[in-house]
Amino acid sequence: MRLELGKIFINDVQFADTTKVENGVLYINKEEMIQEIGGDEHIKSIDVELAHPGEEVRITPVKDVIEPRVKVEGPGGIFPGVLSKVDTVGTGRTHALKNVAVVTAGKIVGFQEGIIDMTGPGAEYTPFSQLHNVVVIAEPIDGLKQYDHEAAVRMIGFKAAAYLGKIAKDLQPDEVKVYETEPLLESVQKYPNLPKIGYVYMLQTQGLLHDTYVYGVDAKKIVPTLLYPTEIMDGAIISGNCVSACDKNPSYVHMNNGIIEELYEQHGKEINFVGVIITNENVYLADKERSSNWTAKLCKYLGLDGVIVSQEGFGNPDTDLIMNCKKIEAQGVKTVIVTDEYAGRDGASQSLADADVAANAVVTNGNANETIVLPPMKRVIGTTKFVDVIAGGFDGSLRPDGSIEVEIQAITGATNETGFVKLSAKGY
Repeated sequence: MRLELGKIFINDVQFADTTKVENGVLYINKEEMIQEIGGDEHIKSIDVELAHPGEEVRITPVKDVIEPRVKVEGPGGIFPGVLSKVDTVGTGRTHALKNVAVVTAGKIVGFQEGIIDMTGPGAEYTPFSQLHNVVVIAEPIDGLKQYDHEAAVRMIGFKAAAYLGKIAKDLQPDEVKVYETEPLLESVQKYPNLPKIGYVYMLQTQGLLHDTYVYGVDAKKIVPTLLYPTEIMDGAIISGNCVSACDKNPSYVHMNNGIIEELYEQHGKEINFVGVIITNENVYLADKERSSNWTAKLCKYLGLDGVIVSQEGFGNPDTDLIMNCKKIEAQGVKTVIVTDEYAGRDGASQSLADADVAANAVVTNGNANETIVLPPMKRVIGTTKFVDVIAGGFDGSLRPDGSIEVEIQAITGATNETGFVKLSAKGY
Protein backbone atom coordinates (compact mmCIF):
# COMPACT_ATOMS: atom_id res chain seq x y z
CA MET A 1 0.00 0.00 0.00
CA ARG A 2 1.13 3.53 -0.75
CA LEU A 3 -0.22 6.53 1.12
CA GLU A 4 0.60 10.17 0.57
CA LEU A 5 0.10 12.15 3.77
CA GLY A 6 -0.28 15.86 3.15
CA LYS A 7 0.48 17.98 6.19
CA ILE A 8 -1.02 21.43 6.68
CA PHE A 9 0.74 23.15 9.57
CA ILE A 10 -1.47 25.26 11.82
CA ASN A 11 0.09 28.12 13.79
CA ASP A 12 -3.04 29.37 15.58
CA VAL A 13 -6.74 28.61 16.06
CA GLN A 14 -9.40 31.31 16.42
CA PHE A 15 -13.16 31.55 16.39
CA ALA A 16 -14.62 33.38 13.38
CA ASP A 17 -17.70 33.66 11.15
CA THR A 18 -16.37 31.10 8.67
CA THR A 19 -14.56 27.80 9.20
CA LYS A 20 -11.42 27.91 7.07
CA VAL A 21 -7.62 27.83 7.05
CA GLU A 22 -5.87 31.00 6.00
CA ASN A 23 -2.19 31.92 6.36
CA GLY A 24 -1.61 29.06 8.79
CA VAL A 25 -4.54 30.00 11.01
CA LEU A 26 -7.51 27.69 11.56
CA TYR A 27 -10.69 29.74 11.88
CA ILE A 28 -13.75 28.01 13.35
CA ASN A 29 -17.39 28.99 13.20
CA LYS A 30 -18.25 27.76 16.69
CA GLU A 31 -22.02 27.73 16.25
CA GLU A 32 -21.79 25.84 12.95
CA MET A 33 -19.43 23.30 14.47
CA ILE A 34 -21.72 22.65 17.44
CA GLN A 35 -24.67 22.25 15.07
CA GLU A 36 -22.67 19.78 12.95
CA ILE A 37 -21.56 17.56 15.84
CA GLY A 38 -24.66 17.79 18.02
CA GLY A 39 -27.97 15.98 17.96
CA ASP A 40 -27.21 13.03 20.23
CA GLU A 41 -30.15 12.42 22.56
CA HIS A 42 -27.78 11.40 25.34
CA ILE A 43 -26.04 14.78 25.45
CA LYS A 44 -27.63 17.74 27.20
CA SER A 45 -25.27 20.45 25.95
CA ILE A 46 -22.10 20.98 23.92
CA ASP A 47 -19.63 23.82 24.10
CA VAL A 48 -16.29 24.41 22.37
CA GLU A 49 -13.30 26.21 23.87
CA LEU A 50 -9.74 26.79 22.67
CA ALA A 51 -6.50 26.11 24.53
CA HIS A 52 -3.13 27.17 23.14
CA PRO A 53 0.44 26.20 24.10
CA GLY A 54 1.79 28.34 26.93
CA GLU A 55 -1.61 29.53 28.19
CA GLU A 56 -2.48 29.10 31.88
CA VAL A 57 -5.19 26.58 31.03
CA ARG A 58 -6.02 23.19 32.52
CA ILE A 59 -8.19 20.71 30.58
CA THR A 60 -9.81 17.95 32.65
CA PRO A 61 -11.24 15.33 32.64
CA VAL A 62 -9.87 14.45 29.18
CA LYS A 63 -11.59 11.61 27.30
CA ASP A 64 -9.85 11.46 23.90
CA VAL A 65 -7.52 13.45 21.66
CA ILE A 66 -8.03 13.27 17.88
CA GLU A 67 -6.19 14.77 14.91
CA PRO A 68 -8.35 16.25 12.12
CA ARG A 69 -7.74 14.32 8.88
CA VAL A 70 -9.59 13.80 5.61
CA LYS A 71 -9.32 11.37 2.69
CA VAL A 72 -8.53 13.24 -0.50
CA GLU A 73 -7.94 10.38 -2.93
CA GLY A 74 -8.36 6.63 -2.67
CA PRO A 75 -11.03 4.29 -1.33
CA GLY A 76 -12.92 4.85 1.88
CA GLY A 77 -12.93 7.77 4.25
CA ILE A 78 -11.45 8.75 7.57
CA PHE A 79 -12.50 6.59 10.56
CA PRO A 80 -13.79 3.67 8.45
CA GLY A 81 -16.58 1.63 9.99
CA VAL A 82 -17.36 4.53 12.32
CA LEU A 83 -18.00 7.67 10.26
CA SER A 84 -17.20 6.23 6.81
CA LYS A 85 -18.10 3.02 4.99
CA VAL A 86 -16.12 -0.11 5.80
CA ASP A 87 -13.74 0.20 2.86
CA THR A 88 -10.09 -0.70 3.26
CA VAL A 89 -8.18 2.53 3.77
CA GLY A 90 -4.48 3.33 3.74
CA THR A 91 -3.94 4.11 0.06
CA GLY A 92 -4.21 7.25 -2.04
CA ARG A 93 -3.91 10.59 -0.30
CA THR A 94 -4.90 11.90 3.11
CA HIS A 95 -4.55 15.44 4.44
CA ALA A 96 -3.95 16.26 8.11
CA LEU A 97 -4.16 19.48 10.09
CA LYS A 98 -0.93 19.39 12.11
CA ASN A 99 -0.28 21.09 15.47
CA VAL A 100 -4.00 21.01 16.24
CA ALA A 101 -6.26 18.47 17.95
CA VAL A 102 -9.81 17.89 19.05
CA VAL A 103 -9.95 17.11 22.77
CA THR A 104 -13.15 15.72 24.28
CA ALA A 105 -13.87 16.65 27.89
CA GLY A 106 -16.75 17.18 30.29
CA LYS A 107 -18.34 15.21 33.10
CA ILE A 108 -16.30 12.14 33.96
CA VAL A 109 -17.15 8.86 32.18
CA GLY A 110 -14.77 6.51 33.99
CA PHE A 111 -12.31 7.08 36.81
CA GLN A 112 -9.27 6.87 34.55
CA GLU A 113 -9.60 10.10 32.61
CA GLY A 114 -6.84 12.66 32.61
CA ILE A 115 -5.40 16.16 32.79
CA ILE A 116 -3.71 18.33 30.15
CA ASP A 117 -1.97 21.46 31.42
CA MET A 118 -0.97 23.90 28.69
CA THR A 119 1.88 25.39 30.75
CA GLY A 120 3.84 24.70 33.92
CA PRO A 121 5.38 21.42 35.13
CA GLY A 122 2.40 19.34 34.00
CA ALA A 123 2.85 20.54 30.42
CA GLU A 124 6.33 19.00 30.45
CA TYR A 125 4.77 15.54 30.83
CA THR A 126 2.18 15.65 28.05
CA PRO A 127 2.90 16.07 24.32
CA PHE A 128 -0.62 17.46 23.91
CA SER A 129 0.41 20.69 25.66
CA GLN A 130 2.24 21.57 22.43
CA LEU A 131 -0.92 21.52 20.31
CA HIS A 132 -3.62 24.09 19.64
CA ASN A 133 -6.49 22.20 21.26
CA VAL A 134 -10.11 22.54 20.19
CA VAL A 135 -11.84 21.29 23.33
CA VAL A 136 -15.35 19.89 23.00
CA ILE A 137 -17.17 19.86 26.34
CA ALA A 138 -20.12 17.46 26.17
CA GLU A 139 -22.46 17.34 29.17
CA PRO A 140 -24.63 14.19 29.43
CA ILE A 141 -28.28 14.06 30.35
CA ASP A 142 -29.00 13.16 33.96
CA GLY A 143 -28.85 9.49 34.84
CA LEU A 144 -27.07 8.40 31.66
CA LYS A 145 -25.35 5.02 31.86
CA GLN A 146 -21.54 5.08 31.57
CA TYR A 147 -21.45 3.04 28.35
CA ASP A 148 -23.95 5.31 26.57
CA HIS A 149 -22.07 8.33 27.87
CA GLU A 150 -18.72 7.06 26.55
CA ALA A 151 -20.18 6.12 23.16
CA ALA A 152 -21.86 9.51 22.74
CA VAL A 153 -18.74 11.51 23.63
CA ARG A 154 -16.61 9.26 21.42
CA MET A 155 -18.78 9.89 18.38
CA ILE A 156 -18.95 13.63 19.02
CA GLY A 157 -15.16 13.73 19.07
CA PHE A 158 -14.83 11.96 15.72
CA LYS A 159 -17.50 14.15 14.17
CA ALA A 160 -15.63 17.23 15.39
CA ALA A 161 -12.34 15.96 13.93
CA ALA A 162 -14.03 15.16 10.62
CA TYR A 163 -15.72 18.58 10.55
CA LEU A 164 -12.36 20.32 10.89
CA GLY A 165 -10.54 17.80 8.73
CA LYS A 166 -12.72 18.36 5.68
CA ILE A 167 -11.41 21.93 5.49
CA ALA A 168 -8.04 20.46 4.53
CA LYS A 169 -9.36 18.53 1.53
CA ASP A 170 -8.74 21.25 -1.05
CA LEU A 171 -5.74 22.88 0.62
CA GLN A 172 -2.21 22.69 -0.73
CA PRO A 173 -0.15 20.86 1.89
CA ASP A 174 2.98 22.42 3.34
CA GLU A 175 4.61 19.00 3.19
CA VAL A 176 3.77 15.65 1.62
CA LYS A 177 5.24 12.47 3.03
CA VAL A 178 4.95 9.11 1.26
CA TYR A 179 4.58 5.85 3.16
CA GLU A 180 4.69 2.55 1.30
CA THR A 181 4.64 -1.09 2.33
CA GLU A 182 5.02 -3.63 -0.44
CA PRO A 183 3.32 -7.05 -0.39
CA LEU A 184 5.46 -9.50 1.57
CA LEU A 185 7.05 -11.46 -1.28
CA GLU A 186 7.77 -8.28 -3.22
CA SER A 187 9.42 -6.65 -0.23
CA VAL A 188 11.61 -9.69 0.42
CA GLN A 189 12.76 -9.65 -3.20
CA LYS A 190 13.33 -5.91 -3.09
CA TYR A 191 15.34 -5.96 0.16
CA PRO A 192 16.89 -9.44 0.28
CA ASN A 193 19.71 -8.41 2.61
CA LEU A 194 17.70 -6.41 5.14
CA PRO A 195 16.22 -7.94 8.33
CA LYS A 196 12.45 -8.39 8.19
CA ILE A 197 10.94 -6.41 11.06
CA GLY A 198 7.34 -6.30 12.26
CA TYR A 199 5.39 -4.40 14.88
CA VAL A 200 3.07 -6.19 17.31
CA TYR A 201 0.53 -3.57 18.33
CA MET A 202 -1.31 -4.56 21.52
CA LEU A 203 -4.74 -2.93 21.83
CA GLN A 204 -6.56 -2.33 25.11
CA THR A 205 -9.62 -4.61 25.17
CA GLN A 206 -10.39 -5.46 28.80
CA GLY A 207 -13.96 -4.21 28.59
CA LEU A 208 -15.73 -2.11 31.22
CA LEU A 209 -14.83 1.07 29.31
CA HIS A 210 -11.45 -0.41 28.31
CA ASP A 211 -12.12 -0.78 24.58
CA THR A 212 -10.47 -0.18 21.21
CA TYR A 213 -12.12 -0.40 17.78
CA VAL A 214 -10.73 -1.68 14.49
CA TYR A 215 -12.77 -0.65 11.44
CA GLY A 216 -15.60 -0.14 13.92
CA VAL A 217 -15.32 -3.62 15.47
CA ASP A 218 -14.69 -4.03 19.19
CA ALA A 219 -11.16 -5.49 19.25
CA LYS A 220 -12.13 -7.93 22.02
CA LYS A 221 -13.88 -9.86 19.28
CA ILE A 222 -10.94 -10.22 16.92
CA VAL A 223 -8.12 -12.71 16.71
CA PRO A 224 -4.68 -11.27 15.92
CA THR A 225 -4.44 -10.18 12.31
CA LEU A 226 -2.35 -8.14 9.88
CA LEU A 227 -2.76 -4.50 8.92
CA TYR A 228 -0.80 -2.30 6.58
CA PRO A 229 0.66 0.52 8.71
CA THR A 230 -0.99 3.11 6.49
CA GLU A 231 -4.45 1.82 7.40
CA ILE A 232 -3.80 2.98 10.95
CA MET A 233 -2.93 6.48 9.70
CA ASP A 234 -6.39 6.71 8.14
CA GLY A 235 -8.14 6.03 11.43
CA ALA A 236 -8.70 2.27 11.12
CA ILE A 237 -7.92 1.99 14.85
CA ILE A 238 -9.59 4.36 17.31
CA SER A 239 -9.74 4.68 21.06
CA GLY A 240 -12.86 3.93 23.04
CA ASN A 241 -11.26 3.41 26.41
CA CYS A 242 -10.91 5.08 29.76
CA VAL A 243 -7.71 3.38 30.98
CA SER A 244 -5.17 5.38 32.96
CA ALA A 245 -4.53 8.65 31.17
CA CYS A 246 -0.74 8.33 31.22
CA ASP A 247 -0.53 5.20 29.07
CA LYS A 248 -3.76 5.00 27.11
CA ASN A 249 -3.49 5.44 23.35
CA PRO A 250 -5.78 8.32 22.40
CA SER A 251 -6.94 8.21 18.79
CA TYR A 252 -4.33 10.89 18.02
CA VAL A 253 -1.61 8.44 19.04
CA HIS A 254 -3.03 5.67 16.85
CA MET A 255 -2.99 8.03 13.86
CA ASN A 256 0.54 9.27 14.68
CA ASN A 257 2.08 6.10 16.10
CA GLY A 258 5.74 6.91 16.70
CA ILE A 259 6.93 3.31 16.39
CA ILE A 260 5.32 3.04 12.96
CA GLU A 261 6.80 6.39 11.92
CA GLU A 262 10.31 5.38 12.99
CA LEU A 263 10.10 1.96 11.35
CA TYR A 264 9.12 3.68 8.10
CA GLU A 265 12.11 6.01 8.47
CA GLN A 266 14.39 2.96 8.55
CA HIS A 267 12.47 0.98 5.89
CA GLY A 268 14.65 0.15 2.90
CA LYS A 269 17.73 1.50 4.67
CA GLU A 270 18.46 -0.59 7.75
CA ILE A 271 15.36 -2.80 7.89
CA ASN A 272 12.51 -4.18 5.82
CA PHE A 273 9.38 -3.03 7.68
CA VAL A 274 6.98 -5.84 6.80
CA GLY A 275 3.84 -4.63 8.58
CA VAL A 276 1.75 -4.56 11.74
CA ILE A 277 0.24 -7.44 13.69
CA ILE A 278 -2.61 -6.20 15.87
CA THR A 279 -3.60 -8.19 18.93
CA ASN A 280 -5.77 -7.65 21.98
CA GLU A 281 -5.48 -7.62 25.77
CA ASN A 282 -8.33 -9.72 27.11
CA VAL A 283 -9.11 -10.56 30.73
CA TYR A 284 -9.45 -14.35 30.77
CA LEU A 285 -6.45 -16.67 30.62
CA ALA A 286 -7.81 -18.70 27.70
CA ASP A 287 -8.22 -15.54 25.63
CA LYS A 288 -4.70 -14.41 26.48
CA GLU A 289 -3.30 -17.81 25.47
CA ARG A 290 -5.23 -17.80 22.19
CA SER A 291 -4.16 -14.30 21.18
CA SER A 292 -0.50 -14.74 22.13
CA ASN A 293 -0.40 -18.09 20.29
CA TRP A 294 -1.78 -16.46 17.15
CA THR A 295 0.58 -13.51 17.45
CA ALA A 296 3.63 -15.76 17.70
CA LYS A 297 2.33 -17.89 14.83
CA LEU A 298 1.95 -14.85 12.58
CA CYS A 299 5.48 -13.68 13.40
CA LYS A 300 6.83 -17.08 12.38
CA TYR A 301 4.59 -17.29 9.29
CA LEU A 302 5.90 -13.93 8.06
CA GLY A 303 9.47 -15.08 8.56
CA LEU A 304 10.28 -12.10 10.75
CA ASP A 305 13.76 -11.59 12.12
CA GLY A 306 12.62 -9.19 14.83
CA VAL A 307 9.58 -7.41 16.25
CA ILE A 308 8.76 -4.49 18.48
CA VAL A 309 5.87 -5.14 20.88
CA SER A 310 4.05 -2.27 22.58
CA GLN A 311 1.34 -2.67 25.18
CA GLU A 312 -1.44 -0.37 26.33
CA GLY A 313 -2.22 -0.08 30.02
CA PHE A 314 -0.64 -1.95 32.90
CA GLY A 315 -1.27 -4.71 35.43
CA ASN A 316 -3.42 -7.34 33.74
CA PRO A 317 -2.03 -6.47 30.24
CA ASP A 318 1.51 -7.07 31.55
CA THR A 319 0.68 -10.77 31.29
CA ASP A 320 -0.29 -10.39 27.62
CA LEU A 321 2.94 -8.47 27.00
CA ILE A 322 5.14 -11.15 28.53
CA MET A 323 3.18 -14.00 26.89
CA ASN A 324 3.68 -12.36 23.51
CA CYS A 325 7.36 -11.76 24.17
CA LYS A 326 8.31 -15.25 25.32
CA LYS A 327 6.25 -17.05 22.65
CA ILE A 328 7.63 -14.88 19.84
CA GLU A 329 11.17 -15.41 21.15
CA ALA A 330 10.49 -19.16 21.25
CA GLN A 331 9.81 -18.97 17.50
CA GLY A 332 13.34 -17.63 16.99
CA VAL A 333 12.22 -14.02 16.45
CA LYS A 334 14.09 -11.34 18.40
CA THR A 335 11.76 -9.19 20.47
CA VAL A 336 11.90 -5.71 22.00
CA ILE A 337 9.06 -4.74 24.34
CA VAL A 338 7.91 -1.18 24.97
CA THR A 339 6.13 -0.50 28.25
CA ASP A 340 5.97 1.82 31.25
CA GLU A 341 6.36 1.11 34.95
CA TYR A 342 4.26 1.15 38.09
CA ALA A 343 7.11 0.91 40.57
CA GLY A 344 5.53 2.80 43.46
CA ARG A 345 6.07 6.42 44.38
CA ASP A 346 9.55 5.57 45.67
CA GLY A 347 10.40 3.56 42.53
CA ALA A 348 11.29 0.51 44.64
CA SER A 349 8.41 -1.85 43.74
CA GLN A 350 8.33 -4.42 40.93
CA SER A 351 7.76 -2.46 37.75
CA LEU A 352 5.62 -4.99 35.87
CA ALA A 353 3.06 -7.48 37.13
CA ASP A 354 4.71 -10.25 35.10
CA ALA A 355 8.22 -11.03 33.89
CA ASP A 356 10.26 -13.60 31.98
CA VAL A 357 13.94 -14.07 31.12
CA ALA A 358 13.00 -13.76 27.43
CA ALA A 359 12.06 -10.13 28.06
CA ASN A 360 15.66 -8.96 28.06
CA ALA A 361 15.30 -6.03 25.64
CA VAL A 362 12.98 -3.42 27.14
CA VAL A 363 12.20 0.21 26.45
CA THR A 364 10.51 1.99 29.36
CA ASN A 365 8.59 5.25 29.16
CA GLY A 366 8.69 6.13 32.85
CA ASN A 367 7.26 5.35 36.28
CA ALA A 368 3.59 6.35 36.34
CA ASN A 369 3.53 6.43 40.17
CA GLU A 370 5.89 9.41 40.33
CA THR A 371 4.10 12.30 42.02
CA ILE A 372 3.90 15.91 40.89
CA VAL A 373 2.27 19.13 42.09
CA LEU A 374 0.42 20.99 39.36
CA PRO A 375 0.06 24.71 40.15
CA PRO A 376 -3.26 26.57 39.87
CA MET A 377 -4.29 27.74 36.43
CA LYS A 378 -6.16 30.90 35.47
CA ARG A 379 -8.71 28.94 33.47
CA VAL A 380 -10.10 25.41 33.71
CA ILE A 381 -11.84 23.82 30.73
CA GLY A 382 -14.13 21.12 32.06
CA THR A 383 -14.03 20.68 35.83
CA THR A 384 -11.56 19.75 38.56
CA LYS A 385 -14.25 18.29 40.85
CA PHE A 386 -13.24 14.71 39.89
CA VAL A 387 -9.48 15.10 40.40
CA ASP A 388 -9.51 13.27 43.74
CA VAL A 389 -11.06 10.15 42.21
CA ILE A 390 -9.29 9.79 38.86
CA ALA A 391 -6.50 7.22 38.59
CA GLY A 392 -3.41 8.87 40.01
CA GLY A 393 -5.41 11.13 42.29
CA PHE A 394 -6.31 10.61 45.93
CA ASP A 395 -8.32 12.20 48.72
CA GLY A 396 -6.96 15.72 49.03
CA SER A 397 -5.32 15.86 45.59
CA LEU A 398 -7.22 19.05 44.78
CA ARG A 399 -5.97 21.72 47.13
CA PRO A 400 -7.93 24.82 48.25
CA ASP A 401 -5.75 27.12 46.11
CA GLY A 402 -6.52 25.12 42.95
CA SER A 403 -3.21 23.30 42.80
CA ILE A 404 -3.27 19.52 42.36
CA GLU A 405 -1.00 16.82 43.73
CA VAL A 406 -1.24 13.62 41.68
CA GLU A 407 0.78 10.77 40.30
CA ILE A 408 1.80 11.44 36.68
CA GLN A 409 -0.59 8.56 35.93
CA ALA A 410 -3.28 11.28 35.82
CA ILE A 411 -1.56 13.27 33.06
CA THR A 412 -2.73 12.40 29.54
CA GLY A 413 0.12 10.84 27.58
CA ALA A 414 2.74 11.07 30.33
CA THR A 415 4.11 7.52 29.93
CA ASN A 416 2.55 6.46 26.64
CA GLU A 417 3.78 3.02 25.62
CA THR A 418 4.20 3.76 21.93
CA GLY A 419 6.86 6.26 22.95
CA PHE A 420 4.63 9.27 22.21
CA VAL A 421 5.99 10.98 25.32
CA LYS A 422 8.19 13.85 26.47
CA LEU A 423 10.06 11.73 29.02
CA SER A 424 13.35 10.07 28.15
CA ALA A 425 15.59 7.52 29.85
CA LYS A 426 19.29 7.45 30.48
CA GLY A 427 21.32 4.27 30.84
CA TYR A 428 24.11 3.83 33.38
